[in-house]
Amino acid sequence: MATPAAAKQDCVGRDTGVRLTVEVGRLKSETGEVTVTVYPSDPSRFLAPRGKLLRLRVPASAPTTEACFNLPKADIYAVAVYHDANGNHDFDRNAVGVPTEGYGFSNDAPSRFGVPSFDSARFNVNSGENTIRVRMRYGK
Repeated sequence: MATPAAAKQDCVGRDTGVRLTVEVGRLKSETGEVTVTVYPSDPSRFLAPRGKLLRLRVPASAPTTEACFNLPKADIYAVAVYHDANGNHDFDRNAVGVPTEGYGFSNDAPSRFGVPSFDSARFNVNSGENTIRVRMRYGK
């Protein structure tokens, strides 16, 4: 079992004393990897090209995969995830734009008719240890 010091070394980002663990659940398989992206409190950066704060790609581990981030400060953040089952580092969609890989957002933000708003995905991160859970969704 990893010691707390060793566990913190597995987190991406500079250690500031603000740590976020993202638990991604309901993976359908262990193929490929899970990409977890953290966005800062600026709503205009949420899901925007080059808007991310931190991104981590971790091997898929069904039914739950974890990713760990050292964040710059206690603040408001949002998270988006996708199951990159084929490992091509792209969120694949079919010809009409419907996702062909699993995805999810913090707060299980709804995305029924497009991407969710920052406000529906935002959450508070405090100093110290923080954990959120994201439920993976797959198309029919």
